[in-house]
Amino acid sequence: MYWISNGFIFRKIDSPIHRLDPRVKLLISIQLFTLAILVSNIYDLLIIFTAITIFATLGKITAKLLKTMIFAMMFSLLILGINYLAGYSIFYSIQIALRFISIICSTSLFFLVTSPDELEYVLRWFKLPNDIVFAFVTAVRFVPVILIDALQIMDAQKSRGLELDKGNPISRIKKFIPILVPLIINEVIRSGELAEAMESRAYGAIKKPTSLYKLKFSQRDGISTITTLFIFFIIIIFQPTIDYAWEELLKQYGAGVI
Repeated sequence: MYWISNGFIFRKIDSPIHRLDPRVKLLISIQLFTLAILVSNIYDLLIIFTAITIFATLGKITAKLLKTMIFAMMFSLLILGINYLAGYSIFYSIQIALRFISIICSTSLFFLVTSPDELEYVLRWFKLPNDIVFAFVTAVRFVPVILIDALQIMDAQKSRGLELDKGNPISRIKKFIPILVPLIINEVIRSGELAEAMESRAYGAIKKPTSLYKLKFSQRDGISTITTLFIFFIIIIFQPTIDYAWEELLKQYGAGVI
């Protein structure tokens, strides 16, 4: 469980991608996410995969992003099988599976290189209500905490003789009840402690809270923004031409229409 989620948890690393303004990192992630939804052939999706790989390499998070990709591939294989059994061509089924992996990886890329503090600054920059910002950032911060609690409870239950990997699917699901109950109780207690801490610090007393850190748009951020936007619009503009060439290629080799 923690191995899978590790592909979404931020780790502080000194890299060119980590040093970018969080607004630029969000823009890059949105561009990759949008392209993964809009493109309609495997060729374009491979370009997106290449871009994600380049950003992951520059951000020194290739190993962590690979965990996310493996996690996404588990579900993408199911998606591929369902589409193929539904009567779609194998190329179309592969395309849908790759689209799903691209969407997951583009989202993971942002959270791997953006700290919760930076995420909070970006959300406040968008002038979102303080309660929404606090709730979202707190949820992101608590993901690794909850996962660690779950692993500790699982280890404790295993030491008491609980065997999670034995039995039929229904019995395995039932075995998770001794894990979910103490986990929920732990998080309820932790949320109460958090509420008390917020109240003691007079949360909500100021309508416009200030911040010690200010977002600064550097020359490096400007170059990154212009470059990524240029590539983004080039792909969008020339996508119909690429789609036509790809379909003609498939027809030539008798692969069917995507």
